Amino acid sequence: MNMECDKCGNPIEPGEERQMHGRILCEVCYMDALSPPRACDPWAVHTARSFSKEEALLNETQKKILEILRETHEIEPEVLAEKLGMRPTDLEREIAALRHVEKVRGAMRGRKKVITLW
Repeated sequence: MNMECDKCGNPIEPGEERQMHGRILCEVCYMDALSPPRACDPWAVHTARSFSKEEALLNETQKKILEILRETHEIEPEVLAEKLGMRPTDLEREIAALRHVEKVRGAMRGRKKVITLW
């Protein structure tokens, strides 16, 4: 009998479930819980800046995010995730990486959070 992830609701095969804080999670949600994205990490910023600022080192998703931001100038994270066909948590990881190399940053527009170019 399959069970469901307590976070995302996806089915989990028997033996593939993970438990965390009394919740049953699928592998993806478990990994997200173990390693949440961190947009503000001074050591990661220092390390990333030390290696390079070259866009050639960015992955395709990160390049696409920058391309969209060059067109829109700013965008709400939910809208960006939808445009890219990504889960919001996956987008957060890409944004965190771009933040570390000072390519993007977050801003508030009224009560809405947006992503902008650095």
